[in-house]
Amino acid sequence: MHTDFDRCVRAVRSKDARFDGWFFTAVLTTRIYCRPSCPAVPPKDRNMTFYPSAAAAQQAGFRACKRCRPDASPGSPRWNERADLVARAMRLIGDGTVDREGVRGLADRLGYSTRQIERQLRAELGAGPLALARAQRAQTARVLIETSALPMSDVAFAAGFSSIRTFNETVLEVFALTPTDLRARASRGHAPATPGTLTLRLPFREPLCPDNLFGLLAATAVPGVEEWRDGTYHRTLRLPYGQGTVALRPRPGHVECRLALTDQRDLAGAISRCRRLLDLDADPEAVDGLLRADPHLAPLVDKSPGRRVPRTVDAEELAVRAVLGQQVSTAAARTLAARLVAAHGEPLAIPGGAGTGLTHLFPTAGALAALDPAALAMPAGRRATLVRTVGALAGGELALGPGSDWARARAHLAELPGIGPWTAELIAMRGLGDPDAFLPTDLGVRRAAARTGLPATPAALTRHATAWRPWRAYAVQYLWSADDHAAARPPLTS
Repeated sequence: MHTDFDRCVRAVRSKDARFDGWFFTAVLTTRIYCRPSCPAVPPKDRNMTFYPSAAAAQQAGFRACKRCRPDASPGSPRWNERADLVARAMRLIGDGTVDREGVRGLADRLGYSTRQIERQLRAELGAGPLALARAQRAQTARVLIETSALPMSDVAFAAGFSSIRTFNETVLEVFALTPTDLRARASRGHAPATPGTLTLRLPFREPLCPDNLFGLLAATAVPGVEEWRDGTYHRTLRLPYGQGTVALRPRPGHVECRLALTDQRDLAGAISRCRRLLDLDADPEAVDGLLRADPHLAPLVDKSPGRRVPRTVDAEELAVRAVLGQQVSTAAARTLAARLVAAHGEPLAIPGGAGTGLTHLFPTAGALAALDPAALAMPAGRRATLVRTVGALAGGELALGPGSDWARARAHLAELPGIGPWTAELIAMRGLGDPDAFLPTDLGVRRAAARTGLPATPAALTRHATAWRPWRAYAVQYLWSADDHAAARPPLTS
């Protein structure tokens, strides 16, 4: 979109927040870059130029606006919608792969050469993987500076910088303030940060309907790993450098996020996973606009626009839970998962955690694959499917990470005995994040289809749903709302 000058100018002049994250406005006279919705007086047209990413603007010598904070804008919805090389690379960069493994590690995960990845990212985003990772490090550093009392040396290394000098130079270049000045500016009028906890805001594009988003998470919460308490969703996190807990609460205009981490280097990855869990980088205007064109769905969309697809912080965990939930009620699936966690989960090492009910991390696929199958207390058929699934995950035959190829993952799932279409599509929807995953055989979807006048048989409904592509996963959320599904209701405050 950044190449359509007139359209970008119109978005800037109208301060349209829907385009935040789609492109960035750079002002030639001030050398500042902003998000389209910046509250400042727009510059003259001739003084504006546009970039597809914050990294590209920074690389061109522009610094972030202090008013609109473009570095903290919602992410581009393109990385949620697509499964090509650039989208997969961006998801991995967001998860911190370049900081942990370098560009070579990113290339190895994607199965391409570093030269190919560099070329494609530069062509589409105006910056290579190192520049994109650098922009993310700068934003991570800003969050740590503003929301914690960590010494600046600790902030530098936690954000992924190799030296304090590089950290100081980058912060000054990107934000036109030294780290000390940035902390002093942020602390004015704000309460001091709680020791050991980072509190930040997760932005999103309006509208957002939190009912199904938190309703499903609360309805399926596994005791010990997750809980819904006092209007807030709490859960444990398994991260590359250590453990974490998070508390997520919907607020007007943002989601409040409170993180506790055993290693601050996990901050960027934890934020990325929380945004992915809540589908916060979605473009609800585009989704709802297409689904509203169907007269059967229009009343559901108009009643509660902005429904998101609840996803996961760990796709392998989601796959295990999907197998446990085959042909049983939500309550039964929670019971099975809770037993698995109590027997084989990793105890939580964070004192106090984000909530008193959090005690364990969900067991890894490797840990489950190493168990004697007889230790898994469940029906023989489901146990066999679970053993095959965790074996494929642990052995690397089935890849469900942020950089996985959706088509290849689906093909591998289909090859596993015991994994039917419903399970595969649920994993694709919530684990892989495919916005076009569809559940025509789901009982709730079929009941809702019958109530709204849609075809009720899976084959006929699938044919009708062709018009909903590529947003069929969102159509499922609206259909569940017509069936009074637990996933569509706001959770009860407890």
